[in-house]
Amino acid sequence: MNKHLEQLVKLSKFDQDIVGFEPQIKTQNDKLNIFLKTVDELNGKITKICVEIDDAKSKRMKNDIHLKELAEKIKEISAKYDMVKNEKEAKALQLEEEISKEQISFANNEIVRLDGIATSKEQLLEELKAELATEESDVEELRAAISKNIEELEVKRDVVYKDKSELVEKIDGKILSFYEKIKRWAGNTAVVELKNQACYGCHMKLTNRAYSDFLVTEEIFTCPHCGRIIYKAEESLAE
Repeated sequence: MNKHLEQLVKLSKFDQDIVGFEPQIKTQNDKLNIFLKTVDELNGKITKICVEIDDAKSKRMKNDIHLKELAEKIKEISAKYDMVKNEKEAKALQLEEEISKEQISFANNEIVRLDGIATSKEQLLEELKAELATEESDVEELRAAISKNIEELEVKRDVVYKDKSELVEKIDGKILSFYEKIKRWAGNTAVVELKNQACYGCHMKLTNRAYSDFLVTEEIFTCPHCGRIIYKAEESLAE
């Protein structure tokens, strides 16, 4: 492998490493986002439960007020019995009293029901708050761990950037321009191995003649099918 090809293989590997850091960083952030999503969902449930508790207590208060009004009404009805002049008026008062008593019974039942709802919702609220506290604690621990992992990845990426910059300074300008031209359409597969007589960029097999030319040339060789730079798979770069 000639010097220029060796440099391009190294440069291609640096570019692949640099691109590879982004998915790793994204994976770390995705882990955190899963926990943050759980926290958001718990906060949403807590908010909903609080609204339901407030609604139940508000309705209970209205029923309390209504009970007081009904109690006053019963007193008024009782007082009116002394002023009844005939059976018709007596029956009307009796009917009014029965309706008021039914309303009192309904209001009392509704208060019991609303108290039950409030109690069960408050119990659920405490459970959700406890679960939220645990999740938030886990998030903080995970955030610290992920922050450390990302920091380590960024340090490694900076080292690769540095090594790449040093290599680019050594590469002939025309060779580098040729590489960049291929990279514009081939991305980080601008330089690929040739295995089993096939280009590992387009996976097309070289003809026997093209393969023979490839084996004997000392120049940079491009795949006749896709135009990528290819090199021998069995050859490895010196450390």
